[in-house]
Amino acid sequence: MSENTQGLSAEERAELEQLRAEKAAREQAARDRAERAELERLKAERDRKRAEAEKDAHARELRERNAKLMEPDDDLRMPVGQKVVLAVVFVAVVAIVCVMLFTH
Repeated sequence: MSENTQGLSAEERAELEQLRAEKAAREQAARDRAERAELERLKAERDRKRAEAEKDAHARELRERNAKLMEPDDDLRMPVGQKVVLAVVFVAVVAIVCVMLFTH
């Protein structure tokens, strides 16, 4: 009992300090690993959002370009895309008619 009531010996105190230092080092390493994992997760999330934003911008650009080609302008002139489609259809009809007329 007398050993329990007395303070720690110098050797015990040194061992306690060493164990505390080891515990602190383990806890710091765990915090470092958690922070590294959080950093990687946040970078991945940022990159994913950036890629989505670029994809959305590209899709919006395509929609705008297609709208320019296929929708009438403010003066209600026929857009270039519709003119091209009509020209292709006309050429196909002429070709079919010529084939029908000249094969018999």
